[in-house]
Amino acid sequence: MNPRLFDALLWSVLAATALAVLWLLTRNVLAIPSQVPLDPNEGWNAAHAIAATLYPPPQSLMVNNYPPLSFYLAHALVRHGGDPVMAGRWLSLAAFLGTGFGLAAVLRIMDCRASAIALAILFFSAVLLIASNYVGMSDPQLLGHALQIAALFLLLRERPVAAALLFAASLFIKHNLLALPLASAAWLILLDRRAGLEFLFWGIAFVLAGLIAFQLHFGFGLLDQLASPRAWSFANLGGAVSHLWWMLLPVAAMAGLWPDRTSLLAALYAVMALILGLAFAAGDGVDANVFFDLVIALSLGLGLGVERGRWPIVAAVSLLPLLVFLAVRFHDNNYAFTKNFAAGSARDIAFLKSRPGPALCDQLSLCLWAGKPAEVDVFNIGEQIKTSTRDPGPLARMVAARHFAVLQLWNLDALGPVVGDAIRKNYRADHKGDNGTFLIRLP
Repeated sequence: MNPRLFDALLWSVLAATALAVLWLLTRNVLAIPSQVPLDPNEGWNAAHAIAATLYPPPQSLMVNNYPPLSFYLAHALVRHGGDPVMAGRWLSLAAFLGTGFGLAAVLRIMDCRASAIALAILFFSAVLLIASNYVGMSDPQLLGHALQIAALFLLLRERPVAAALLFAASLFIKHNLLALPLASAAWLILLDRRAGLEFLFWGIAFVLAGLIAFQLHFGFGLLDQLASPRAWSFANLGGAVSHLWWMLLPVAAMAGLWPDRTSLLAALYAVMALILGLAFAAGDGVDANVFFDLVIALSLGLGLGVERGRWPIVAAVSLLPLLVFLAVRFHDNNYAFTKNFAAGSARDIAFLKSRPGPALCDQLSLCLWAGKPAEVDVFNIGEQIKTSTRDPGPLARMVAARHFAVLQLWNLDALGPVVGDAIRKNYRADHKGDNGTFLIRLP
């Protein structure tokens, strides 16, 4: 191919990706104040942030299987009034930007120039904005990543105790963020066993201190809370893997890294992130966020690869599959931001508000915006029923007694067949739409 033509194509890919990132980020920011449900996580996180009891008792129909720090932060932001969903969205946006700046700082310490850093940040931003809906969504995942990137920065600045403290704190924001602390400990042990073991000791000590503090404050163990029953299957794993085709090029590019000090860290991080991401992906309800560690590791690897001059073409062309992914999935991924969905959501909120009495909402944000307290955690209660760790009888009897004035569900059997049968016998569909089926009591 003519070198000039090739350069033109390469720069076209970079420019198109940058424009896509700018447009999608602007879209997400403009959507933050809107009462439109972007994901079920939003209402769930908001409900716990404002709950009188952060960790409901076992017999409750609400379940909290997350660590506490993100809820305390969100609660602090809205304690004088305000929408907890919106507060969570602004936190998520700030964490996304913070993670990007942290990546740039880490790559700068690794002696990368501006061009390598720019490509790495572009790849990170493009993946999160094109292949997920987490940027500007009320969820603590990105806040945890922002803390961990800050911890990595401190570790590279030879401040292992401070880094261990931040890594430990991040696990009390989102407990699935294991890849980077484990990879960092392994990397440091390989380079300097004594320093690595010291870092590992401090990390374990800080985590144990947090677990003890949790036990003393709440009267029960955090690990028991995190281990909420969930179904696992190879079908879930297969579905996750089938959506990762656009990562093949950057993963292949990572294999070309030379085993120098910083490249070793990126490679260890990528391997650990891939293994843990695949393990988590087998669970019900798991989303793209379990592969964010892999995205960050690949971003570091791409930046290092370009800086070392080993495969800048492969690194840049790694962006091309993301543009293909955007073209193929744009309609589905963008629908939550359309005027039609916003109008339909406004009607659904008004409908919920118009029905006096308690509500059962799969999409808890709709209930909260309608002034209805969170009554049932449909996903987690459904998983407990599916795994036979909860008797569906009490909830089925509540439904049979027509305790709820209105139901909003995507799947009438989400709470198991026993509860599903009770719903069909005692409720009828009022209307269906983009937010599922809305049911009211039979006369």
